Amino acid sequence: MDRPYLYAELTNSLCSHCLRKVEAKVIIQDDRVYLDKRCPEHGRERVLISTDVEYWHQTRRFLKPGQLPRKFNTPILHGCPYDCGLCADHEQHSCLTLLEVTDSCNLSCPICYAESSPKRTTHRTLKQIEFMLDAIVRNEGEPDIVQISGGEPTLHPEFFAILDAAKRRPIKHLMLNTNGLRIAQDAEFAKRLADYAPGFEIYLQFDSLRPDPIRVLRGADLLDIRRRALDRLNALNLSTTLVCTLKKGLNDQELGEIVDFALTQRCVRGVTFQPIQHAGRSENFDPARDRLTLSEVRQNLLAQSKIFRPDDIIPVPCHPDCLAMGYALKLGGKVTPLTSLIPRDTLLRGEGSTIVYERDPELRSAVFNLFSTHHSPESGADALRQLLCCLPLVQAPAALSYENIFRVLIIQFLDAHNFDVRSVKKSCIHIAHPDGRIIPFDTYNLFYRDGKEAAWRQAVNPTPPAHGHAPAPV
Repeated sequence: MDRPYLYAELTNSLCSHCLRKVEAKVIIQDDRVYLDKRCPEHGRERVLISTDVEYWHQTRRFLKPGQLPRKFNTPILHGCPYDCGLCADHEQHSCLTLLEVTDSCNLSCPICYAESSPKRTTHRTLKQIEFMLDAIVRNEGEPDIVQISGGEPTLHPEFFAILDAAKRRPIKHLMLNTNGLRIAQDAEFAKRLADYAPGFEIYLQFDSLRPDPIRVLRGADLLDIRRRALDRLNALNLSTTLVCTLKKGLNDQELGEIVDFALTQRCVRGVTFQPIQHAGRSENFDPARDRLTLSEVRQNLLAQSKIFRPDDIIPVPCHPDCLAMGYALKLGGKVTPLTSLIPRDTLLRGEGSTIVYERDPELRSAVFNLFSTHHSPESGADALRQLLCCLPLVQAPAALSYENIFRVLIIQFLDAHNFDVRSVKKSCIHIAHPDGRIIPFDTYNLFYRDGKEAAWRQAVNPTPPAHGHAPAPV
């Protein structure tokens, strides 16, 4: 008898109960893709990883060589994910590095991966923060994007000194990851933020156009706060990305509405959709019931949006499993999606398309350059102009700027359920550890945040070796 599924590939994952590293088969069954894994202690576990088999195959084709950081920070001793920092076996540099400056927050969001709250009052000192900034610069030379984060970073008593310290370093683009409360409540604070542009962007928490989903995700009705923050940012025309954390059945039917709303806001350059990562504090969140896959978010967006079509939202080549992106051009009151203008064969193989063959390598390079998370909308304007110049019969507007660009990005972070070692090695969104290591976001929240690392290392080896790294769990 034939098996009822198609065996696609083998990888390593984690038992979601004990975080033991286990083998996992990737299988295709009933037009869906699953991780099938088995822990010797907790038994078999099957996790849905894609609801779109064709798109899953596309992620396997849409690859580019990884780009190395200038410096690796930890040796390879026990294998992924137990050597993070970055170790020399990691396949991708930091397209975006988060710098967490405080554990404190003015909210207690039920789905906070960092478990921040008003009860946590620890701020990192400016000296510690400068040390972490220097570690990021050592790794990257000229970091593409550094995102000041928390907790709620605007609560830090030396907040503007932190921005000044970042601006003194060769960072191409600086972002502020914020819930928007201080921007909404303090006009002078918002005005001062605008002094850091260009090369500065607000990454604004914006989960819904309705109060109920916001209450579920954030523990409070913040809809008016979000609108007031946007009003201030629009008045300043300070480049802003709206960031929507998604929970299945709660706010995943608003994606098209949110994109349409964002296009009416002067300051907004794009929307980022992030399904909840089951890490940290995740109250009333059942991974089997409430989690969304990247493919589901993409399918919902395409079904709800009048702007984007399937060929407009494509895998991001630096980490195609977990990132999908689409660009649109805003000119003369018209919104034009761009990706579907490029023959698919050119995107995937660079040959056999209707575009002049001699131009294919140049075009393919331009596409991969544009569809990379290291671009802010600001720097993306130059990459977009380069792409348009590679297309026949397309004239790149001379005045093209970041205000003409609108970008949709879907980010799925890995957790203990959908963890895939093959995939996490391509992770390009990282967090600066206080000790100077640079750690992938996916593994940081599982193994390296707060006291987690000491706990699991002590559990497997009460007397660590002299170099400070204990063996991996077995």
